[in-house]
Amino acid sequence: MRPPQTASDLPVLLPFRVSRTRARFAVGPVRAGLLGAGLAGLILVAPAFAQGPDAVLSPFQVVLRWAPLLLTGFALNVAISLIAMLLGTAAGVGLGLGLLSEGPILRRIAWALTQFFRNVPWLVLLFFVMFLVPFQVTVLGVRVPLPDWIKATVGFALPVMANVAEIVRAAVRSVPAAQWEAAESLAFTRRQTLFRIILPQCLKRMLPPWMNVYALIAMATVQASIVGVTEMLTLTAQVHAAEGGRPELFAPLYGFALLCFFLYCYPIDRLTARLERRFETA
Repeated sequence: MRPPQTASDLPVLLPFRVSRTRARFAVGPVRAGLLGAGLAGLILVAPAFAQGPDAVLSPFQVVLRWAPLLLTGFALNVAISLIAMLLGTAAGVGLGLGLLSEGPILRRIAWALTQFFRNVPWLVLLFFVMFLVPFQVTVLGVRVPLPDWIKATVGFALPVMANVAEIVRAAVRSVPAAQWEAAESLAFTRRQTLFRIILPQCLKRMLPPWMNVYALIAMATVQASIVGVTEMLTLTAQVHAAEGGRPELFAPLYGFALLCFFLYCYPIDRLTARLERRFETA
C-alpha cells in the first residue's frame, strides 16, 4: 500500500510570469494609434463591402456622384449661350443699323428679317437649323464638320439677332433729336453722327435689355436636349436611366439642374435691375 502524500510531496506550481505576459500583450502609443486607425478603417470600409456593388445609394449620394458629369453639361449650356449671344449681337447690331438706314429697300429687308425671327418660336428655329444645315461643309477642299452643338448655337443666335436689332433701333430712337441737329450743325455726316455721338450714348441704354436677352438665351439652351445635344438636361436624363430610373431620383436630379441655372441667371437678373436703376437716374 502506497503511503499518503504529504504537503512536501505535492507538485509545486511555478509563479506566473506576469512581466513576460504583459510585455507580450502590452501596446505602446504608436501601436495603439495604428490599431485604432485600422479599426476605424475597418468600420468605415466594411459596410461598403457588405453592401456590395448593387447597394442602393441615397438621392443625395447619387447627385453627388454624378455632379461632375452634370456640371460639364452645364458648362456646354453656358458655352452655347455665350457664343450665340456673341454671334447674335454682332449680326443684330448690323441689322439694327439697317432698320435705321435711309435707304427704303435696306430698311424694309431689315424690318422683315427682324419681325420674322422675333415672332417665330425658338424651338422651331432650332429644328430648322438642326435638320436643314448639313453635318459638314467643304471649304477650299477641306471638310469641316458641324457638330450638333454648333448648329444649335446658330439656331439660338437667330432670335438673339432679331432682339438685339430691335434694342439697337429703340436705343437710337430714344436719343433726343437735338443731338442729331447739333451734330449736323457741326458738319458731321450721318455716319459720323451715328458712330461718334449717338451710339456711344446708347450703350448704357442697351445694356440692361441686352442682359435680359442673354438670361433668356441661357435658360432656353435646355431646348437643345430635344434635338440630341448632350447638354445638362440630356445628361440628367441619361444619369436617371443609368440609376435604374428610380422615381425618387427624378426630383433631386432635375432639381440640381434647376439650381445650377438659377444660381447662374439670378445674379444676371439682379445686376440688370441695378443697372436699370442706375441709368434711370444718370
